[in-house]
Order: sequence, then C-alpha cells, then structure tokens
Amino acid sequence: MKKKQTIRVPRLLARLSLNQQHLAPYLFLSPFVLLYLIFGFFPNIFAFFLSLQKWSGMGPMEFVGLRNFGQLLFEDKFFWQSLYNTGWLLLFGSFTQHIIAIPLAIILNNKTLKGRDFFKTAYFLPFITSAVSVAIIFNYVFGNNFGLLNYVFEAIGLPRIDWLGNKEYIKPSIAIMVNWRYIGWNTVIYLAGLQAIPEELYESVEIDGANTLQKHIYITLPLLIPIIFFAVTLSIIGGMQLFDDPYMLTGGYLNMGGTGSAGLTSAFYIMWLLQRAQRYGKGSAITLLVFLIIIAMTVVNRLVTGRLQEDETVKNIK
Repeated sequence: MKKKQTIRVPRLLARLSLNQQHLAPYLFLSPFVLLYLIFGFFPNIFAFFLSLQKWSGMGPMEFVGLRNFGQLLFEDKFFWQSLYNTGWLLLFGSFTQHIIAIPLAIILNNKTLKGRDFFKTAYFLPFITSAVSVAIIFNYVFGNNFGLLNYVFEAIGLPRIDWLGNKEYIKPSIAIMVNWRYIGWNTVIYLAGLQAIPEELYESVEIDGANTLQKHIYITLPLLIPIIFFAVTLSIIGGMQLFDDPYMLTGGYLNMGGTGSAGLTSAFYIMWLLQRAQRYGKGSAITLLVFLIIIAMTVVNRLVTGRLQEDETVKNIK
C-alpha cells in the first residue's frame, strides 16, 4: 500500500502568492494612475512652470517670475472683463439651471405622468447635441433681421433687439443658450437623486396630513442636498470653463467676445492668449488663477450645503 503523499507548498511560493494578492489592487489601478500622471498631473505642473516664463511656443523660454500674475492682476483690463463676464454667466447661465431643473425633475419623477421617458429624452437631447450645431441654431434665433425672437417681438408690437451686436444683450443671449443646453443634464442628475428617496418617507408624512408642497420642502429638498452640492460643483467647473458657446455666438477669436468684449469669458481669453497672441506664460497664469477660484467656490459650496445638512439633522433630532 502506497503512503499518502502530502503536498507542501514551498514557503517561497506561498510568500509570492501572498505578495501577488497584495499587489493585485495596485496593478488594476496602475493604468488609471499612469494616465492621470501623464494627462492630468504633468500638464498642471507644466502649466505652473509656464506661468513663470515668457514663451511664444517657439524658441527658448525666459524666466520672468511672477510678472505674468502681476500684469494680469494690475494691468490687464481684459482679464478683469473676462472674469466679470464669467461670473455674470455663472450666476445667470449656470446657477439658474438648478432653479428650473429641480422642479422639472420632481414633475418627471411623478409615476402617473404619461410619456415620462419621452420628456427625459427630449430634455437631455440638447446636452448631447454638438455645440456648433446649437450655436448655428441660436444664431438664427438671435438674428437681427430674420431672427425668431425678433419676429415674435415684432408680432406683439415690441421693438427689435440686436441680441449679438449690442453689448447689453450679448451676455443674456449666451446665458439663454447655456441654460437651454444644460437644464436637461441637471434634471437627469436630480431625477436620479429623487429616485433614491424611499417612498415610505412620503407615505409617513402623508399620514400626518402633509400636502404636496410640504412633502417636497421637508423631505425632498433636505435629502437632495448632497445631489445639489454635486450638481452645483459641476456647474461651477463648467461655468468657469465656458468657451465654446460664447466663441461660436460672438464670432470667434477675431471679435474677441463681440462688442465691448461682452462675451469674453476667462476660458475664451485663455484660448485667445494661447492660440492668437501666443503668450503661453500669461495664458498659463490665468489657468492657475481660474483653478484657485474654482477651488474657493467649491469650498464655499461645500460649507453652505454642509451647514444646510447639519441644520436639517438638528431639526430631525428635535
């Protein structure tokens, strides 16, 4: 009778197997980390390096220290103009989206609404439509002589408006276009948040006699605060990087934001400096300033939404 053979795993192989288990997560993460280092981290470091240089994209660089930042903050009127325009469009072109998107999502979340899928698709379509196509359409909408809006205005007895030629109306025109493109996107985000709220919460307050408005005030909005933080943060980032909409509506680099540079945003000015003026140092300096502004606004957003969440938690405990 043969002796039963026992299989002993050598210690070295066991240790190697254990190490492989520990290394496995890092190996799976390594492609993302590698891509981030190449396309995310390195460009940021290089942008900071460029912001301290004077460089036209060709030839040797000249170290100028913080001169680019000094010129932007104390001498460059276009920088402040672009920052003002960006802030204006952020307020009326980005934040207003949420005032419309939240009630729209609540309506679409109603299961008794017929054609919900159609409306979801219809609202989301502008977001996936090419910015060039949208700009061409809105050029016809805002046209001075044959534009749709002026046709309606004339039909009801109002004077025509030079939407894209008068500096007073350039920013509202861009804001209308931005709202049209992104309200559907925010609606879908809020709709996803609404569908995560348990129905039992609404049923419990219904038993207490709450009407529809009270249910949304005391249940929907408090539970949507994390989603509001997320969506508003995306709007801040997108609004501070707004480029294609004003570029297409105001005629590109040649017009530099249209009459009085009323449509010149920070991202537009950065691209103008890089591609037209070939001032890579100054353009990189603006990107860093815009980055710091985005960080500051995100922190404020976090503080505000965090405070609102704490208040709601205290109310629930009481």
